[in-house]
Amino acid sequence: MTASEFSALLVLATATSFTPGPNTTLSTALAANQGLRRALPFVCAVPVGWSLLLALCSAGVGALVLAQPLLRSTILAGGCAYLGWLALRLWRSRALGQADSQRLSAGFGEGVLLQFLNIKAWMLALSIVAGWIAGHDDAWQRFAQVLPLMLAFAFFSNLTYALVGSLLREWLAGPLEQGQPSGRRLQVFNRVMASALVLTAIWMLMRGLGAPA
Repeated sequence: MTASEFSALLVLATATSFTPGPNTTLSTALAANQGLRRALPFVCAVPVGWSLLLALCSAGVGALVLAQPLLRSTILAGGCAYLGWLALRLWRSRALGQADSQRLSAGFGEGVLLQFLNIKAWMLALSIVAGWIAGHDDAWQRFAQVLPLMLAFAFFSNLTYALVGSLLREWLAGPLEQGQPSGRRLQVFNRVMASALVLTAIWMLMRGLGAPA
């Protein structure tokens, strides 16, 4: 991989990893509600799920999946429904620790699954395969170079958002009412995060429906 190719990949990885999306939104919300430790399984799941997705796309499976309208629509519908389900649970949570497994289920398994339900993740993986891996004699060597870079960006971007959420945790518990945390700030925060998930789902739906087969 040439220096210019690597630089372009770094720009793409930065732009796609650190901009808000379903993964970073959930990382922030989980850490704010449950603490950084409880958010770490999801943070670790994102790079694992995405690496599996990149491997499938490198093997040609991704192109076959997105070339089938029914499969593409199923992925799109499943992803939007899952984000909507998570948004509903976030919307109802207002006390620290209240967004437990019964209200906000987004652990390691859910984090891996979310990558396969995210049409944006499929498109990104296919773009990377098309631009940096496929059609080259050293395709698998390039895959071995691209994979750890994208894994690092996926992990550290979500960890950064989770750290922000954990740092806001104590402040979000307030303001105090009769000496006890009211959770009103957390309620507003959770509803902003829930709205972000819904908007992401709508964006995915609009982009997915407009994507060519």
